Amino acid sequence: MTHSQTIASARRWVETVVVGLKLCPFANRVLEDGQVRFAVTDAENEAELLVALRSELNLLTSDAAVETTLLIHPRTLLDFYDFNDFLQIADDLLTDLALQGIVQIASFHPDYQFGGTAPDDVQNYTNRSPNPMLHLIREDSLARAIGAYPDVAQIPTRNVALMQSMGSTKARALLARCAETK
Repeated sequence: MTHSQTIASARRWVETVVVGLKLCPFANRVLEDGQVRFAVTDAENEAELLVALRSELNLLTSDAAVETTLLIHPRTLLDFYDFNDFLQIADDLLTDLALQGIVQIASFHPDYQFGGTAPDDVQNYTNRSPNPMLHLIREDSLARAIGAYPDVAQIPTRNVALMQSMGSTKARALLARCAETK
């Protein structure tokens, strides 16, 4: 898959699932304003991904036009448990760069699984994406969005209820359509 196909797939997922299903009520504004950076890395191992992550963090914190970055890494950390383990390394990098409290990293993966759930539980689809990706978010922007949104604490409950009402078959098909190359 080319970088442009990978980005198109991620964009379809954001537009269709994240924004379309309102899983993140804050995403539409930054997407419409063109403040989402879709970046693809060819990293084939954790060390290379860490270099790409450092680069994207530097860009995010130095370019005010970029509100948030989706760092898509389709060639590494394809196993969800390896991906999940890498998240601690990513958080350690935030600490090393003195970015704790400035940038937050959210995670999405084709096989995402919340703790305490079975792999096929439909609620896992709230964080399933066409490719593994790290979502780099400016915390000040997130705080403003949360402050302007009523009942933020209900978002996860609403998302789980939505996924349960859709069912696994429909959620899986929706994700598969986003992942298609066109």
